Amino acid sequence: MSQTPFAFDPTKTQDGYGAIDIVVNYYTPEILAEGRAPTDENFRNQVRMDGDNRRGLTAEEYIEKMDRAGIERSFLIATRCGDRRMSTSTEIPYEYIHKACQEYPHRFSGLAGIDPLRGISGLKELDVAVKEYGFVGAHLYPHWFGQSPDAAIYYPYYARCAELGIPIMMQVGQCLIYRDDCRLATVARPMALDRIAIDFPELTIIGIHLGYPWVDEMISVANKHKNVYMAGDAYAPKFWGPAAVHYANTYGQDKFLFGTDYWVIDPERAMNEVHDLDFRPAAKRKILRDNAMRIFNLKD
Repeated sequence: MSQTPFAFDPTKTQDGYGAIDIVVNYYTPEILAEGRAPTDENFRNQVRMDGDNRRGLTAEEYIEKMDRAGIERSFLIATRCGDRRMSTSTEIPYEYIHKACQEYPHRFSGLAGIDPLRGISGLKELDVAVKEYGFVGAHLYPHWFGQSPDAAIYYPYYARCAELGIPIMMQVGQCLIYRDDCRLATVARPMALDRIAIDFPELTIIGIHLGYPWVDEMISVANKHKNVYMAGDAYAPKFWGPAAVHYANTYGQDKFLFGTDYWVIDPERAMNEVHDLDFRPAAKRKILRDNAMRIFNLKD
């Protein structure tokens, strides 16, 4: 076992292996002080966020939380939320996530947020994120840009992700009111991924946030296309619902990934509730670890 600082010890976990959380918003006290969180206090109250999380956690504090939860690796999102010309737009620069991944390469991996309004410059930035920074995937919030995931504005980024050989994850389903001064419409039903999967069969697509309230629709698209997957993040596992749990535990066990969307769900709570769902051991390992290792081309 590695002796590097904050090395993960799988022998201390319930199952003998570490989970991989594929959706984590990286909010340190410094990032919050710069006004880079896209949510306000009303949203934080709505999701019942506790006080410790609201102040932000250092990388070291978050790794300690991961250890308590039994999570070996977290994917940190360099989020891009909205048109940069708008005062309500926020982002976490790629460089911030790269720095965290450099400091703790055995615990963090980066995801490159996509802003389709940046055109060619955004594509070049994505190249740097993957080729130079080692980011393992891309991340898209369609509701921040007001267009469904199958809109033409995103297609150059899908093509580039396919060329780079990285998955792209995107929120599908309902979006909440993240801040009162910028109310966003729900624009991303899971069925929109159907057209993308047809147009880009080489692209790995992950619908995050369960597709709620269209969970059955998300399952149907993932089941139809070999290149479409879904993740159980942003909702506490005890609220995933019978359809999602059955899918993940049976015929969809190779298509379902674990995530928290921290801040929204605390990783310690999420892992405790996954353990309570009585998954079959083989399916549980795929959900928590093996599927992410395969889909994101990670090495043990």
